[in-house]
Amino acid sequence: MTARFGERVRSALRGAGPLCVGIDPHGALLADWGLRDDAGGVRDFGLRVVEAAAGRAAFVKPQVSFFERFGSRGIAALEDVLAAARAADLLVIADAKRGDIGSTMDDYAKAWLTPGSPLEADALTVNPYLGVGALDGAFTLAEQYGKGLFVLAATSNPEAASIQRSTDPRSETVSAQVIAEVSQRNAARSRADEWGSFGFVIGATVEWTQAGIAPFAPLAPILAPGFGAQGARPADLRGRFGALSEAVIANESRSILAAGPADLAGVVSARAAEYREVAHV
Repeated sequence: MTARFGERVRSALRGAGPLCVGIDPHGALLADWGLRDDAGGVRDFGLRVVEAAAGRAAFVKPQVSFFERFGSRGIAALEDVLAAARAADLLVIADAKRGDIGSTMDDYAKAWLTPGSPLEADALTVNPYLGVGALDGAFTLAEQYGKGLFVLAATSNPEAASIQRSTDPRSETVSAQVIAEVSQRNAARSRADEWGSFGFVIGATVEWTQAGIAPFAPLAPILAPGFGAQGARPADLRGRFGALSEAVIANESRSILAAGPADLAGVVSARAAEYREVAHV
């Protein structure tokens, strides 16, 4: 039987530490790496990042948009990168931010979470702003196959604040409501000693008080963009996330990828060690 995703994350964090290497083949980065700005270029880029991360970090997060822009060839390149990453025993988070209703959302989940699917990943980022209940088919499928979801809860981009920090008559923010509803689903599916498999995207630069959010239970993975180029450092992890810091997956992309292909493995190793030191204090 496949282990539940929350428990797989828990084991990976304890072993390799929190670092997640983003796979973000921006056009400028492709040029810096000496690669073509086409499907072949993003494929080579992704495979090189996978090679550098394997054995040094536990997680990679391909940003789907950078592959989609090349149409079917770009998607084929992404399929190769996803397969290589999973073959390297990395936990793969597909950053696609899917969100819809009914059978449409169900089929998004099937595309990314079904074992053997060409786009199979270990987890998928999802958007709850059509209602958390609209994701129920994805929650069910993820649980069936030992996969995970990361629900957008409190992102650090300034455009999100007016929606995510809006309050209901009880003065509860939208972010807090999302976390509460997803946590109820985790509680219904997890034993008392288990982590939930439905995690949250909470930016590393988010001020929790301003966002109206607080520590939650049961514990579930937190995907935390915002480390590196966006300003948060490994040393900030415990201060930002407090009692939940053991569940944080710290994503870095540009700050690592800017090292270029020749130095990439060394930078991943060094940064992973920094995160492990902080996590194990």
